[in-house]
Amino acid sequence: MAGQKVDHMTTSQVTRPEDGIVLAITFQYYRDLPRAMAFYEDILGLRLAIDQGWSKIYRIDGQAHVGLVDEARGMQNWAEDKTVQLCLRVPDVDAWYAWAQAQGVDGLSEMFDSEALGIRAFVMNDPEGYQIEVQTAKPGH
Repeated sequence: MAGQKVDHMTTSQVTRPEDGIVLAITFQYYRDLPRAMAFYEDILGLRLAIDQGWSKIYRIDGQAHVGLVDEARGMQNWAEDKTVQLCLRVPDVDAWYAWAQAQGVDGLSEMFDSEALGIRAFVMNDPEGYQIEVQTAKPGH
């Protein structure tokens, strides 16, 4: 690298940016993107916030988003074993449970209570097997 000046900054000279995070997006990878989109729109009622063609980003609330990616184009590959769970905290988990039952979603559990976590919850699966937990905090939690 003759003739080029090299900056030798140490980690103690570099500070973390303090200007915040604009969005939080969890990306999940799908073989059938339109089917996944229908689930997140029609069952969960999420609205498309950013359409990147083969990547669809849905606003959950606040800065929280979920991204649905066509696995043929994304940075990761679709995998049969899912190691990610999307958790949604809602005001009325019983109403959401009734809705999920009426929609016949896959992998719908029984309603359960966790005293240790202070929640009432259920789980279901999206069309390609990602687990979604829907929960309400119990009083005092």
